[in-house]
Amino acid sequence: MQKGEKIRVMNNEETFYQAMRRKGVTRRSFLKFCSLAATSLGLGAGMTPKIAWALENKPRIPVVWIHGLECTCCTESFIRSSHPLAKDVILSLISLDYDDTLMAAAGAQAEEVFDDITTRYAGKYILAVEGNPPLGEQGMFCISGGRPFIEKLKKAAAGASAIIAWGNCASWGCVQAARPQSDPGNAYRQSDYRQADRESPWMSANPGCHERHYYLYSDV
Repeated sequence: MQKGEKIRVMNNEETFYQAMRRKGVTRRSFLKFCSLAATSLGLGAGMTPKIAWALENKPRIPVVWIHGLECTCCTESFIRSSHPLAKDVILSLISLDYDDTLMAAAGAQAEEVFDDITTRYAGKYILAVEGNPPLGEQGMFCISGGRPFIEKLKKAAAGASAIIAWGNCASWGCVQAARPQSDPGNAYRQSDYRQADRESPWMSANPGCHERHYYLYSDV
């Protein structure tokens, strides 16, 4: 790829139903799944057709996964899962369109993907945050894509339909928020950002170090 050449993110808008059929699930098994889902959620059998319609027509959820100050142990938990396998989650359940730790692209190319996804799917994607953003020295203690991570976090959060804070670092700061880092102006927690911006989307905090993979999957 030549310098300055734009990356076009490939997302064919595959639906949940198409992903299930690709995995070998029959139509009969699919409808049985919809019926069981309606029953387990206490919605009644009458909701089965609506669940089936939603799975047949709704594209897989775009996920943007960003990293601040952390040790990447939550990502390690995610990729080492055996039930289900990480590849099944990524290829069938969600559309992990951006993760600067796992994706092949890097540097300017990765940032082009980030900008494209957050713009094209504004209001539709799930933002997964691993790690926390420091505020000291205008956020210069954590740089991502050539800018303070706090700027990247705010931009991604503004267009997210939901935010998931993975692990202790994202939920309450963990070791990075210990004194003296926790003194005013130094540490910055996800919960503080949620309280400061009442217009931000729904948020789920999932503390743990590392966060257990089945919590990650169930939350998504």
